Amino acid sequence: MKTKILAVGLLLAGTAVFAQKKEIKNAEKAIDKENYSEAKSILTSVESQVAGEKDKVKEDYYMAKGNAYMGKQPQKQSAADLKIAGEAFKMAMELGNDDAKASLGKVRNALVNSAIADQNAQKFSDAAKKLYTSYDLNKKDTIHLYYAAANATNGKDYAKALEYYKALADMNFSGAGTDYYAVNNSTGEKEKFGDEKQRDLYLKSGDYSNPTEESVPSKRAEITKNIALIYIEEGETEKGLQAINEAMEENPDDTSLMLAQADIYYQSGDKKKYSEIVEKVLEKDPNNASLYYNLGVTAMQMDAPEKAIKYYKNAIEIDPKMASAYVNLGSSILMKEQSIIDEMNGLGMSKADNKKYDELQKERTSLYEKAVPYLEKAVELDANNAQAIQTLVNIHSQLGNEDKVAKYKAMQ
Repeated sequence: MKTKILAVGLLLAGTAVFAQKKEIKNAEKAIDKENYSEAKSILTSVESQVAGEKDKVKEDYYMAKGNAYMGKQPQKQSAADLKIAGEAFKMAMELGNDDAKASLGKVRNALVNSAIADQNAQKFSDAAKKLYTSYDLNKKDTIHLYYAAANATNGKDYAKALEYYKALADMNFSGAGTDYYAVNNSTGEKEKFGDEKQRDLYLKSGDYSNPTEESVPSKRAEITKNIALIYIEEGETEKGLQAINEAMEENPDDTSLMLAQADIYYQSGDKKKYSEIVEKVLEKDPNNASLYYNLGVTAMQMDAPEKAIKYYKNAIEIDPKMASAYVNLGSSILMKEQSIIDEMNGLGMSKADNKKYDELQKERTSLYEKAVPYLEKAVELDANNAQAIQTLVNIHSQLGNEDKVAKYKAMQ
C-alpha cells in the first residue's frame, strides 16, 4: 500500500512540472501575439510553484516574465513594469540564460531614454523614479543614481533627493572621468558613448568619425552643496551648514567646496559671509570674471554701490565682453540718484535751498554722465538688452539729448 501511495505522489509531481512547463509555453505564445496581459496572468498563476523547480524551468519562467513586462515597446512601459522585467531578466542571467543580459540592457536603455523624455517635459519626479530603477538593476552605474537625485531635487521631492545624495556621499561617489564622443556620419550629430571601447568599435564600422574626449569634473562638492541646500530648503539651516562645513574640514583648499559653502551662506541670507569666502576663492583664482560679477551683485544687494562698482570693473577688466557687468556697473553708479532726488524734493524755496538744489542737480547730471558710457557699451555688446536701452532713453530724456532719445527708442 505504501508503494502505491509513493507512485501516485510521483505521478502528481510529474504532472505538476508538466503543467508549469505548459503554462510557461502558453505565456510565451501570448507574448508572441503581443497579448501581454494574458501572459502576465498565466505566469502569475504558476509563480508560487516555480521556486522548487529545476533551473531550466526557472530560467524559462523568468525570461517569459521579463518579456511580458517589457513588452514590444519597452520605452512606453511604466517604471514599475520595467523594474519587474529587469529583475526577472537578472534572475534569468543568474541561471545562465545567454539572452538575459541583452534583454536587461534593453530595459535599462528604455528607462534612461524615457527618463530623458520626462526630464525634457519637466516631469522630474517620473524621471527620478526611472533613473533610480535603472541604478537599482545595476548598482555599478552610480551615475544613474546621481541623475535620479538631481531630478528628484528639480521635482521638489526633497526626501528622495536627500536619500539619494546621502547614498552617493556614503559611497564616496565622484563622477569624475572622461566622456567619449564621435560624429554620426549619417546625421552629422555628435554622439556620446558609454566608454572608449564602445566608441572605438563604432569608429571601426565606418559609420562614425571625428572622435573626441572631454574630462568630467568631480561632483563631490556639488553633492555636498545639494545636501546642504535641501536641508536649508526644508528649514534645517544648521544641518545644511554643518554638512558643508564638515566637507570643508576634510578639504580646506578645495575651491569648488569653498564656492558651495559660499552659496549656502548666500541662500541662508548671510551675504557678508558669502562675500568673505568668495574673496578667498579669488585669491586662488584671480582671473574669474564671474566671481567678481557675483560679488558686485551681492554688494548691490547689501546697498554698497562703491564696492559693487569696484567688483564690476574687475569683472570687465578680465572679460571686456561681459555685457551684464556693464549694465550693472551703470546701475551701481545710479544707485546714488534716489538719495539725491529725495534731498532735492525736501528743499524749500530759500536762496540757500535754491543754491543747494542746483548743486544737487549738477551731482545728478554727473551720475548720468558717468553711467552712460557703460550702458552704451552694454548695448554695443548686446543690442537686445532692454534694460540698458530703457535706462539710456530715461537718462537722455533728463539730459535733453533728443537725438539720443530717438536713437535708443528706435532700438526698443
